Amino acid sequence: MDKASGSGIDLDATALGSANPAQQTHVAALAAIVGADNVLTGVADRYAYSRDRLPFALYQLRAQQLPATLPCAVALPGTAEEVASVLRYARANGIRVIPFGAGSGVLGGTIPLVQELMIDLKRLNRLVEVNPTDATATVQAGMNGWQFEDALRAQGYTAGHLPQSITMSTVGGWAACRGAGQASSRYGKIEDIVVGLKAILPDGQSLEVRPLSRRAVGPSIKDILVGSEGVLGIITELTLRIWKLPEYSSAAVMAFPSIEQGFDACREIMQAELRPEVVRLYDQAESAQRTSGMEAFNDRPILCILKFSGKKALAEVERTLALEICAKHGAVLTTDGPYHHWEETRFNSYSTQWQTDGYFMDTIEVTGNWSKLPQMYEQIHRAVHAIHPEIHFGAHWSHVYPEGACQYMTVRLPPMELEQALALHRKAWETVEGLCLDLGGSIAHHHGAGLFRGPWMRRELNAGLGIIQILKDGLDPDNLVNPGKLGLRQPAGSTWKE
Repeated sequence: MDKASGSGIDLDATALGSANPAQQTHVAALAAIVGADNVLTGVADRYAYSRDRLPFALYQLRAQQLPATLPCAVALPGTAEEVASVLRYARANGIRVIPFGAGSGVLGGTIPLVQELMIDLKRLNRLVEVNPTDATATVQAGMNGWQFEDALRAQGYTAGHLPQSITMSTVGGWAACRGAGQASSRYGKIEDIVVGLKAILPDGQSLEVRPLSRRAVGPSIKDILVGSEGVLGIITELTLRIWKLPEYSSAAVMAFPSIEQGFDACREIMQAELRPEVVRLYDQAESAQRTSGMEAFNDRPILCILKFSGKKALAEVERTLALEICAKHGAVLTTDGPYHHWEETRFNSYSTQWQTDGYFMDTIEVTGNWSKLPQMYEQIHRAVHAIHPEIHFGAHWSHVYPEGACQYMTVRLPPMELEQALALHRKAWETVEGLCLDLGGSIAHHHGAGLFRGPWMRRELNAGLGIIQILKDGLDPDNLVNPGKLGLRQPAGSTWKE
């Protein structure tokens, strides 16, 4: 099996349990920890874990290439103690590992670079406790997101975290990638929702951040793990804030004359201390897809969807005040068709349809402050359109805060030769991330960094990237746990193709 040296190995010989006696020893040891049925070494199983939903990786697979390597095997521990035992064994034997939730990430955060051992957490899938007094829920990290939310709703609660990927992601994955849900303007991102966690560090040591409301005992250890994407350890359990299901909700579909007026209205709504559950502002390209045949959008081409939830009296006041702000900026209230369509399809992925048809489609989300967003949108919009005459570019703003918003962009190239498409795809990413940083924004809002955003992490974090590397080196001196992600040091022998 591949050790920390990263020495090259024939891909067909990297499965644990092959003729090599050392590999058979490893698989027997793992089976003793997690059970023989929970160690997968077949090629088909390993192929399934060779990528997440990173579009670049899909482009490689369409060309019958791997984005990097197959994992050497997959272990599926059923308890936190088994996770710790696997990590201790891996450390003792120089085996690199990658924690795996459901593979819904889109930045290559779980792509194996040197035939790592995948540690799949989906057997840790239990809702441990709902505490109505503290308004918290404790859940194992491998629980499917929708199963978690559904279990809470059965008791009259919501986690308030509703990402598009909710049906194909895990709760631990939400925290590991510092994700956001579609109701983040009301409930916050996952870092605002997590109040405590348990994790296993790279040496197998257990860490617990007790779920308390606030503390002042040095830097937040919780926030070192939330967003760490598995490079500093493996989250096994989380305690999250929960809220009672809203007793009332009301939507409003607005038509604005311009993007700038939409920005101003959304900013004023959030700075007026209103708390809409949903704020979704679309540029003209994305608005047109959703408002065809609606007369109100003939001279007001910008769509904005608002949703207000909670106590009926409060939600009605928030809606009234928000609509007054919108009207001040030239918007008119129109029919609810676009809202209902969004509500019905909110957890669907549109990328698969285009990618299956041979297109090169990707999404890029960044953040900016209100003072920079108009310029950020115009410059990125113009620069991406200049890359290729048939490129599609559209944007919307669906996570909105008092100081700014997430700008979520879709970039799509038509079917073409792979090498040409990859060069244009790379150029689009360089253009978006570079202009975002030029204008003081952040290169990621909720998808995380993974592998693909590595080239921009130094500029994003400046000296902060060095701090993370120091933490990594201290906790994982042999670079064994999810190496090469978050812009950190690549493992020796990495076969990443870009």
